[in-house]
Amino acid sequence: MLDDALRDDAARMRMLLYGQLVSRAVSVLVRLGIPELLAERSRGVKELAAATRTHPSALERLLRALVPFGVIAEEGEEGDGARFGLTPLGTTLQPEVSGTAQPTALLLADEVGTAWTRLEHTVRTGESAFRTVYDADLFGYLERNPGLRETFDRSQAAGLTLEVDEIFASITFDRYRHIVDVGGGDGALLCSVLHRTPGSVGTVVDMPGTVPLAQKRIAEADLAHRCSAEVGDFFDRVLPGKDLYILSHILHDWDDRSALRILRTCRAALPENGRIMVIDLVTDGCRAQDDGSESHRLPAVMDLYMLSLFGASGGQERTRSAFAELLAEAGLVEEEAEVLPSGMAVITARRSE
Repeated sequence: MLDDALRDDAARMRMLLYGQLVSRAVSVLVRLGIPELLAERSRGVKELAAATRTHPSALERLLRALVPFGVIAEEGEEGDGARFGLTPLGTTLQPEVSGTAQPTALLLADEVGTAWTRLEHTVRTGESAFRTVYDADLFGYLERNPGLRETFDRSQAAGLTLEVDEIFASITFDRYRHIVDVGGGDGALLCSVLHRTPGSVGTVVDMPGTVPLAQKRIAEADLAHRCSAEVGDFFDRVLPGKDLYILSHILHDWDDRSALRILRTCRAALPENGRIMVIDLVTDGCRAQDDGSESHRLPAVMDLYMLSLFGASGGQERTRSAFAELLAEAGLVEEEAEVLPSGMAVITARRSE
């Protein structure tokens, strides 16, 4: 006979195992465009099924399965009278809301999520699950698949939206006249920085396929007079002589040797009074017993994400001490470091003497 504690743990473990079904259900919901259909009002199953060309009974079961997880709200009587709407949590799946989870759901519905199914192969061999499935590294694959690249960049930008307030609560950018966002994607972070720092100008540096996306966002943000986007290679050369070089969620994509090359490229561009700012999750809190906080769970989950994409010898989330060692080897010294409640660190470095 099971005691109460063991029974509770066994039930909890089963819910962890079934979690992949919940994730897949949310992705299907997004692929069908249901969050957009429910943006203004709740709807009945028949109406939703007709709009999405789905099987009414199967769709109803999908919607109802997401009710206890707080994504979907059910109203009215069961059967033909039932109507479904979005909860506040479900609203985050709408594409236009700030910090939307929609592009992330789309990523997991396709290539990235498929690669996760090969995690066992990565653990056994150390090889990238993504490369095993698609015979290509992630960034090369993104360059050849512009639609996926756009979804990836939107997912990154939405994630940054969630971080901006936390960053600005601890960090000020007013002292930096010209800010370069190295590998800045579609420019979401830099546009946010410039809106809050009216005395600064900026440049986004990224790959050829991403620069047009950054130019579009810069124009939409009415910042074309203060911000530009240009093609650059952070393994080779970035715009020299500027005040601040931001590396936001860049180093975690790369192994130590490659991360060191990126830091050295930025150091070579750095003027005497310039600074490099590294923004990345740190895993120091992951060793603590789970207390349900995102600062413990998110870095741990994201490190598995990195493992599946890049393999054991590729990208990873790092500890604070690991970042300090990389900076020192690149000829830089940590000047300030803030670990934010989410588990993200903002590390500012200058040239070592």
